[in-house]
Amino acid sequence: MTEAAAPGRGGSPARRGAVPGPRPTGAWLPGDDPGRRRFVTLFEGAPLRLELGGELGPVTVAYETWGRLAPDGGNAALVLHALTGDSHLAGPAGPGHRSPGWWPQLVAPGGPLDPEQWFVVCPNVLGGCQGSTGPASPAPDGRPWGSRFPALTVRDQVRVEAALASRLGVACWAVVVGGSMGGMRALEWPLVAPGRVRRAIIIACGAVATAEQIALCAIQARAIRLDPAFAGGDYYAAAGPGPAAGLGLARRLGHVSYRSEAELQGRFGRGPQPGEDPGAGGRYAVESYLDHQADKLAARFDANSYLVLSRAMDHHDVGRGRGGVAAALGSVTAQVTLAGVDSDRLYPLYLQYEMAELLPGRPEVRLVSSPAGHDGFLIEADQIAKIVADALA
Repeated sequence: MTEAAAPGRGGSPARRGAVPGPRPTGAWLPGDDPGRRRFVTLFEGAPLRLELGGELGPVTVAYETWGRLAPDGGNAALVLHALTGDSHLAGPAGPGHRSPGWWPQLVAPGGPLDPEQWFVVCPNVLGGCQGSTGPASPAPDGRPWGSRFPALTVRDQVRVEAALASRLGVACWAVVVGGSMGGMRALEWPLVAPGRVRRAIIIACGAVATAEQIALCAIQARAIRLDPAFAGGDYYAAAGPGPAAGLGLARRLGHVSYRSEAELQGRFGRGPQPGEDPGAGGRYAVESYLDHQADKLAARFDANSYLVLSRAMDHHDVGRGRGGVAAALGSVTAQVTLAGVDSDRLYPLYLQYEMAELLPGRPEVRLVSSPAGHDGFLIEADQIAKIVADALA
């Protein structure tokens, strides 16, 4: 293992305080301010063999930690982010971090994973764009991976997280928790690495990707690929914003599925954006909202990572190669807590109830009450914190 505060271009140290200029990706790149990130390099000798074929190595993982690992290793908690999340679980926006922490209530003093008691780890996922190896990262030849980056599955990502755990001295996680794509990884953890997690808290996901979920991802992927600036995935050397238009369109579509119809109607209705007239070429307020979400994502994310991670979610199927979903879930030995959002139309509650029927002990499904739809697993952070605290009591 190689571990350092941050890698730099050509082996040079990271430029703390560096502000990236206009460029065709919102990815964190070597030389950018690392913020709270730490880095570890894995699979330096033998590369990671990928589930769908091919291999990848070495692999860099960016991660953040809170608290200290107990001498007996029994206080380790792994928190896993969703599609466009990153390792910045808690903390303010600032140098190195364009957004504040996304679940800060979990690791706050007095929270369910209080750093005074817990050693909390949050990695950026393999294939992501905030410090871990992904399409924007330098390949072994020094050029960005771009279109050459291999296809991944959730299981590949969990295997990398398991290697990270070993390097951090964590033999077994007391708890693994995640929502949406992070929930898929939390679900795969007891299956990929049985005996290395005592409890999994799985929020707002299912055991397999549904046809509708795959269809929505397909439309978003097509929007990115049809952007002329996408250049077949090899846009990193270009001037300008790269495929920001295609990524923004994908985000607009995705964001509608992340929210509920009732929430959008209640917040915006048919109201115009202040100062604009929709009848004269202006925007409705909900259109302005989607534009804002698109611009925010393009500033901090990478189009290729969006494609790679979305496709990994399409491949999500815990029953693949394990005799089917029922057999796979029935073999889980870790304690499982399930939770879902009552207004979620992307990962509706029936998916969590289906898992509960197949898991040993038929665990209760905890409800997150929110008008916000799928994004309720992030917005209702106090409710999530209560679910985690109850699971660990």
